[in-house]
Amino acid sequence: MSAAPARPGAALPSARRLKAAVIDLDGTMVDTADDFTASLNGMLAELGTRPVTREEVIGYVGKGSEHLIRSVLSARFCADETEARFTDALARYQAHYAQINGRHTRLYPDVEPGLAALAEAGVKLACVTNKPHRFAVALLEQYGLARYFSVILGGDSVARKKPDPQPMHVACDAMGVAPGDAVAIGDSENDALAGRAAGMATLTVPYGYNHGKAIQTINSDGIVATLLEAARFVANLPPSPDATIQSLTT
Repeated sequence: MSAAPARPGAALPSARRLKAAVIDLDGTMVDTADDFTASLNGMLAELGTRPVTREEVIGYVGKGSEHLIRSVLSARFCADETEARFTDALARYQAHYAQINGRHTRLYPDVEPGLAALAEAGVKLACVTNKPHRFAVALLEQYGLARYFSVILGGDSVARKKPDPQPMHVACDAMGVAPGDAVAIGDSENDALAGRAAGMATLTVPYGYNHGKAIQTINSDGIVATLLEAARFVANLPPSPDATIQSLTT
């Protein structure tokens, strides 16, 4: 599906009605693929099997730690052995990740300016990620971003993870806004699916993981180059001269 240029407001509800933004973490605010890779390789070395590459990991990221571990094990062991090893492998992985979290990460361009612009415009902010809550909070604090969010939900904060809409509903309830007054911003199909199922508008950034698939395959309301461009779109501010806002619905 080709993407055509979109006018601000062409696909989304009126920016003046958008009171909140629910923003993903991995692949949207922070590039954490190298942390995942290092933690997984520590776990796999202990299991005595071949390591992963960053490229392999990117194909698995976005659906929570349990899915990540099952995917990695399934590529190396038969189904029965994968199941037998799963609990131990998950514990080993999380132990490695607790030590590595943030060590090999980088903040994507214009993330903090985008969050600051949204906050200054009076847009309430929540971070909803499938990463375990404790790891998400530690990472946001490391980059000084936690202060922008009134709500931070991890994959273990509620019963179901994205693409289920439950965490999006919980985040909106906690912020005191209706889903129809909020936008979900992320890098993957899971973010768009969860947002749409919750009744939210959706925006996608093009630089993340999306399970290794092209960003144009996501059925979102639009693609924005950075969180700062997303903020200008949501807050109904003039875009920068080189802004890239593309619609997948026109």
